[in-house]
Amino acid sequence: MINGIVVGLQARMVIILYSSDRTGVEIECVVDTGFEGFLTLPLAIILDLGLPYIAPIDANLADNSRIEANVHQGIVLWNGVERVIPVLAMGRRPLIGTALLEDYHLSVDFCEGGTVLVDEIL
Repeated sequence: MINGIVVGLQARMVIILYSSDRTGVEIECVVDTGFEGFLTLPLAIILDLGLPYIAPIDANLADNSRIEANVHQGIVLWNGVERVIPVLAMGRRPLIGTALLEDYHLSVDFCEGGTVLVDEIL
């Protein structure tokens, strides 16, 4: 089970992402159920972690505009298991998308300080 907290009506969770030298770094992320990818990180964080570049993609944003975004490879500790995932270099804050939540149950108490729980669907 992964725990988080609601701050300013945003479901937030801390994940551990590994840098290129395999150091685990805690990163606070907002859960974004409108984002179908795995994870977005600001470019500065990706550069600090030394995540390897994979390729550019054409990304569709919420306003239906399209931008080119660079994809990097990340290793995240998710529910106690290391997972290799694509990480999009974009935005100002880290976002967890629904691809990372696939096969998990998300529960959020939307009040200040509310509980965020992510647990495997059995």
